[in-house]
Amino acid sequence: MPTTEPHLVHYIPILTTIISAVFLTILLRRASKRGFAPHLMWWASGVFFYGVGTAIESAITILGNSVELTKAWYIAGALLGGYPLAQGSVYLLTPRRFANTMSAITLPVIVILSIAVILSPVNPEAFSPTKPGGSLLAWTWIRWCTPFINLYAAGFLVGGAAWSAVRYIVTGTNPRRAAGNIFIAVGAILPGVGGSMAKAGVVEALYIGEFLGIILIWIGYSLCVSQPRIAPTPSPQALAPGA
Repeated sequence: MPTTEPHLVHYIPILTTIISAVFLTILLRRASKRGFAPHLMWWASGVFFYGVGTAIESAITILGNSVELTKAWYIAGALLGGYPLAQGSVYLLTPRRFANTMSAITLPVIVILSIAVILSPVNPEAFSPTKPGGSLLAWTWIRWCTPFINLYAAGFLVGGAAWSAVRYIVTGTNPRRAAGNIFIAVGAILPGVGGSMAKAGVVEALYIGEFLGIILIWIGYSLCVSQPRIAPTPSPQALAPGA
């Protein structure tokens, strides 16, 4: 059991997990209506692992930490937290051949790093009974590789959303999608900011960043897929004087 009493902020991941589960259901429902398009399935897997990561944070807060939980958290959060979402953007914004090539290059790297996390020895002095942390891994080269995964994710997820927002703003073709992509870009940045602070020991910033991030991404997604309401054409009778 945890040796210190958790504060209210440590329970935020529970809410984040619930939100992720509902969002995942919505994504899968849309994917089923659209022939399980690759970009939707990648996004769904991204939200799934996002929720798995926060569920592990919830378990650590309620039940206490363990080496196994911390390693699972690192895989779900650091390696798979943003990568599948970014890969979904790759499939949406680039030709299918390029997207498949990027999957063939990056996915084996993710698998190898995940296996390395499982096999890595640990630093007992870095273990915290109440908070997860990547410093537990004795194979430090894993932590040196992780920023490249996150940079790839940020480039396509944040960069793709920002590029789409600018395109819609410049052309003025779809203000909803312009706003939606802005929400997605900001939402994708927040967990990264929180993760950077977590490396300094402030894991609470990560919890808040993840919570706000998934909400903003969901809002952005909803704006992008929603159709603007078109006012019905008035009938001739309605246009007649005195009608």
